[in-house]
Amino acid sequence: YEEDRSLSVHIILDSSASMDFGGKTTKFDYASMLAVGYAYIALRQNEKIQFATFDEKMRNFKPARGMHQIATMIDHFNKMKPDGESHLAQGLAQYRKFIKSRSYIVLISDFLVPISEIKKSLPQFGDHEVHIIHTLDRKEVDLRMEGDLRLHDMETKGMLQTFISPKLRRGYQEKMRKHILGIEEICKQLGFNYHLVTTEKPIFDTFYDLLK
Repeated sequence: YEEDRSLSVHIILDSSASMDFGGKTTKFDYASMLAVGYAYIALRQNEKIQFATFDEKMRNFKPARGMHQIATMIDHFNKMKPDGESHLAQGLAQYRKFIKSRSYIVLISDFLVPISEIKKSLPQFGDHEVHIIHTLDRKEVDLRMEGDLRLHDMETKGMLQTFISPKLRRGYQEKMRKHILGIEEICKQLGFNYHLVTTEKPIFDTFYDLLK
């Protein structure tokens, strides 16, 4: 956003239960670090930062300049336990009320919602410079598991007993591929910047790639 220093900066982070998935570093941990990185760069340029997290409701923080906003973000992220379902369309509609002028918006989520909801949600920010950071765990992309398994839905808390065969795994991978391409296509049509990131990559390498 160096090209337009007049843009206010908004960072919106998905805090629904599905973001708690992962090993040593969950998707929420990874996304939080990316959010803080964007905020740090903006604040170094004396931009005013406004940030929010959302699941079934939106938690919005007042815009501010100065590095104390970084401390506020880190404290909020450290205290937060991702929970609930992702109400993407509802959350973004609520947040849009806080945007008073053309802005630089960073939206970080795993986007594990129907493509129809994503298509409904993202055009709300069509007048702004938007960066979509699609954050996934590599296991979600590849489904690196086979055999008899009990799967736990982190948002609905439901359990599913299933057998993952090589055929089912290939079918899952194809659906995930189409879902990712669908989001990328929506972003392309809206003129948004789309970035797919996975948590196994070192965070500084990912952030370097995002800022290219």
